[in-house]
Amino acid sequence: MDDTLADLFAVIEERKETLPDDSYTASLFTHEKGENAVLEKLGEETTELVLAAKDDDRDEIAYEAADIVYHLLVLLSMKGMDLDDLRAELESRR
Repeated sequence: MDDTLADLFAVIEERKETLPDDSYTASLFTHEKGENAVLEKLGEETTELVLAAKDDDRDEIAYEAADIVYHLLVLLSMKGMDLDDLRAELESRR
């Protein structure tokens, strides 16, 4: 799982640097969508995850959780943070 997150974060960072026109991720780093869009998506996906959990829909739980993780990684990148920052915080809670 950690390799998957690292790979995904690397793609996010690459899209932030190169800003390809056809990339949803890149659009989040432009004025086209920006930070507010990421924050709105995090709220939206969290609500959808809660509803999926309430319905005990395992497939939908996984789908919405993945959306949350993706948008969380985009937000970390926007704030100049990375997986090491997240790991350090999680380790400090152990």
